[in-house]
Formats: sequence, C-alpha cells, structure tokens
Amino acid sequence: MVRKHAIYALTICTSLALVGVLAGCGGGGGGGISMLSDKITFVSNRDGGNNEIYVMNSDGNQTRLTYNAAEDHSPAFSPDGSKIAFCTYLGSGNHEIYVMNSDGTGQANLTNNAADDYDPAFSPDGSKIAFSTYRGSGNYEIYVMNSDGTGQVNLTNNAAYDYDPAFSPDGSKIAFESQRDGNYEIYVMNSDGSGQVNLTNNAADDYDPAFSPDGSKIAFASDRDGNEEIYVMNSDGSGQAKLMSNGYQPAFSLDGSKIAFASNRHGNSEIYVMNSDGTGQTNLTNNPAQDDHPAFGIASP
Repeated sequence: MVRKHAIYALTICTSLALVGVLAGCGGGGGGGISMLSDKITFVSNRDGGNNEIYVMNSDGNQTRLTYNAAEDHSPAFSPDGSKIAFCTYLGSGNHEIYVMNSDGTGQANLTNNAADDYDPAFSPDGSKIAFSTYRGSGNYEIYVMNSDGTGQVNLTNNAAYDYDPAFSPDGSKIAFESQRDGNYEIYVMNSDGSGQVNLTNNAADDYDPAFSPDGSKIAFASDRDGNEEIYVMNSDGSGQAKLMSNGYQPAFSLDGSKIAFASNRHGNSEIYVMNSDGTGQTNLTNNPAQDDHPAFGIASP
C-alpha cells in the first residue's frame, strides 16, 4: 500500500508560527496544542533528500536525531518520552523497527528479520510495541513485541492486509486498519488479538486511526466523500462525524484539545493543527519539503 508506507514527515516552518499555535493562535479556543513540556517528533527530507527523524521542542527549537544514508520514518515516542521507535531501511536491505534514545543516541534494531516492518506504536505503559509486518503469511499483519524486541507475536492472523496499530490509553485495545472487507476499514481488537471488530463498516476506505487521550474517541481519515478527510467517532464506532476536508494522519495532542494532521490542499503535503472539534485550522509548515505524520510526546525528564 503505497500511501501507508511512503514518506512520513512533520516539519514546522518557523519558531514564531509554532509558538503562536502553542499559545492558542489560529482561532477556536480550547487552549494550545499541549503543555510546554511536550515535544513533537517528525520526519523531514530538508537536509539532502532522504528522510531523517527530527524532534522539536514546544518553543520551536528543532534538532535532527538521525544521520543515516537510508530512509527513516514513522517515529513514535515512548510514554515517558525517553525513547523514540521508528522505521528505517538502514543496513538490512528491508524496513526494520529501530528504537533510540530521545536525543538520537543508542539506535538499535528491534525486529531483525527479512520482512518489512512498519508503524511502531508503544503501549501506554511502555512495555510493548505494536507494529505492522509483511512476514510469514505473505501479507501485512499486526504484531506485538516487548519493547526490547523479544517476544514477537502475530495478533491478527488473517489473509488480508492489516496496518497501522494504535493502542488505547488504558492499553486494553488496539485500533488498526484492515483490508479484509475488500476496502480499508478501522477495526479494534483486544490487546491480545481477540475480539476483532469492524468499527467503520462502509464502502469507502477508512485508515489512520488515533485514540483520544481519554480513550472515548478515535480520529481517522476517510475518502467516503470523495477525497481524504478527517473524521472522529466514539471508540465503539458510533457517532461518526466529519471534522474537516482534505486531511489525513490525525494525531491528538496530549491534552486532547487539538488534532494535528497532514493535508495536500496547497499542492504538497503540509502539517496543520485544529481544535478537536475541527475549528481553527492553522497551517504550520509552508515549505517545499514533504511534511507528514505528526506525533506528540512528553519531554523526557
């Protein structure tokens, strides 16, 4: 699936623009993106053409973390902010899940196999990482492993493509997208793989699930109205409502008041932020690089 495993990036154009948004600019109320201790990890090709992992403080200070000749993408903070899991093509000739310290040191391969591995997502207690992999069954499945790479287990076990896991805040559920019904739908399952249920149930493609911090909502992208749009629903699939047009890859801020997302409404992928009800949409990036896949995390102590 090219859309899912193309380049992911999130960049912020200027410190001034970011600080304005963090202070609550861009309309709507609901406060700023998150607390001043929050960080945003992202991917950019601004420094030479291939994608590297960056991190940004809430004051807009941006730091490059990876310096690899291969593509690095899909970063995800650990709950305590001390680690970042990410996907890279480095060394092995296929995509693997790596982890590093939040300052970029200590990069280590967790998956170490001949199949492509993508989409790492930490459990809320930091003990597990869910991910997508193309191993064994000849299609993408959702696996989970211990955060040190041991104990890798297939959770989905079916003939269709399953991607993009996201833990619920209490760790009891994992949302993901699946093609098992002939198109992409948002599913949820128990964290042990049992109880897999289709939440979206429509003829369009639904993807990019993200739980709200309180677990009551799931934001997702859908093309059900003819282009990529951001929707939100209750965590049981009820109450599906469109928040905005022309957007994908939603990510809740840590306090739940904002949703960051990517949009190509100006001809290339840029990062926007909006209030969690869809109001106050603000463009953050405004640069010629591909900017996608925002991911929030708390700064490590």
